[in-house]
Amino acid sequence: MEQFVVVLLAILVASILNILLKSLELPTAIGYIFTGILIAAGLGENSESKALLDHISELGIIFLMFTIGLEFSFAELKAMRKQVFIYGTLQVALSALLFALLAFYLFGFSQKSATVIGLALSLSSTAIVLKMLNENGDIHSGYGRKVLGILLFQDIAVIPILIVIQIFTKDVELSGLLATTAINLTLFLALFILVRFAINYYLKFAVRSQNQEIFLLAILFIVLTSAETAHLFGFSYSLGAFFAGMLLAESHYKYQIEADLAPFRDLLLGLFFFVVGYGVDLSIIYHNIFTIAALVLTVMALKAVVLFLVLIFGQKRTAFKSALALSQIGEFSLVIFVIAQDQKLIDATTSNTLAAAVIISMILTPFIINNLTRLADKLFTEPHKEFVIQSTGLKNHIIVCGYGPLGHGLTKELKEQGLDYILIEHDLKLYEEALENSEPVFFGNAAQRLVLESINIKEAVGVVITLHNLEKIRLITQAVIDMAPKAHIVARVRDNKEREALGDCKIDTVFTTVDVLTKVMSKEILHAPLKK
Repeated sequence: MEQFVVVLLAILVASILNILLKSLELPTAIGYIFTGILIAAGLGENSESKALLDHISELGIIFLMFTIGLEFSFAELKAMRKQVFIYGTLQVALSALLFALLAFYLFGFSQKSATVIGLALSLSSTAIVLKMLNENGDIHSGYGRKVLGILLFQDIAVIPILIVIQIFTKDVELSGLLATTAINLTLFLALFILVRFAINYYLKFAVRSQNQEIFLLAILFIVLTSAETAHLFGFSYSLGAFFAGMLLAESHYKYQIEADLAPFRDLLLGLFFFVVGYGVDLSIIYHNIFTIAALVLTVMALKAVVLFLVLIFGQKRTAFKSALALSQIGEFSLVIFVIAQDQKLIDATTSNTLAAAVIISMILTPFIINNLTRLADKLFTEPHKEFVIQSTGLKNHIIVCGYGPLGHGLTKELKEQGLDYILIEHDLKLYEEALENSEPVFFGNAAQRLVLESINIKEAVGVVITLHNLEKIRLITQAVIDMAPKAHIVARVRDNKEREALGDCKIDTVFTTVDVLTKVMSKEILHAPLKK
């Protein structure tokens, strides 16, 4: 019962803090972190509860990496090999070397301890950075792609870092560990290549049930199985989830998957940030405030300088934004410090001080990312153009919801007039029929806002709702009004009774017959200007 009260209190504090922070245009991550700090300070930290929360909150990063993977197919990862393997390698290697030398020569740590500290400080926060870039749309910008590539390499680098700790603490041979890792990597990649085809058949089988819960269960199974498979081969959970997302990146199910997982991802990420704050020991920060502050500023500044120098041969503005975005210390560093303390590589005081520095740097990160463009504008006057990848690339297009008889006739006329359009269909049979007819169709529920956002609803000139369900018509209409208020909305109904039932909706045009709708569409929608 006491733990239940703690949960209720945490929800209350988090909701109040996030409402206040939202009015200041600050991210919810800050609210969750401060909630954890307040709960821990007020009620004290329970080690058993924290251990449980640690395991659950890791799901937030897993789902985040899966949805990020949905945006990047294997072909795109190949295209990003420079960002991942060149920039990522240079950033981790140079940062780790610099911090290891400072720890060894300035602070007197042993070579082994200094090396572990240097490697840990070279890592950045995947959870905070990718969540922020996902929310503000910068994940597909020039600097966003560089940041993602480097974070992916850091995720891969976790494996050799753990190997280094094993070598330092156990009597093992490096050659044996490297051989085992190479074998595991080969088996892991081979397994994913084989599973790539099985996943689509499995999802298709789940979709045929026409049940939202079954489809969601299938997605959860794929994500968690992929994460566990990667872990069994010695890799991180999040890396496995990312690969699973990439396997589905070219699937037409991707937008529906992202829409269904978004609530789980965001809530579990909120729990992750709560756990970060819950682990803050205010007494350590109070007694070592100046040391921690100097450590945070020094590490963040040096990491930013190193990465800026790595990227300096490209556009300086992009290098600057990438460097600041990755200047914090990552959440996995906390794990490394705990392992290093357990293995007697660092003492408890050093571990707690470094952990406090990690958390403070993570708290500062949202403020930095929110002001990146403003800082870049002040420092760089060079002409710039951020490269952004759109989900569909369409603009001033028409969105047709449903591929029934009306959808058939409407898309035929749209095609004859050479107009851009895109279909959304949630019925597997109709979806497959649209695919057979080479229609630009995506599987998804048009009533879900993330699905509409994925097909550039904000750039659409019109939305035609051909569904028979009045409740869905209402949901789609409200979503379109909120997200694309200038888009012209058209809906069809069976009779005047249904027309009257939708009278309170702000639908621009309501028709009761297919013939009239087709004729008027060509005049009022296909060439209609956006609403003023």
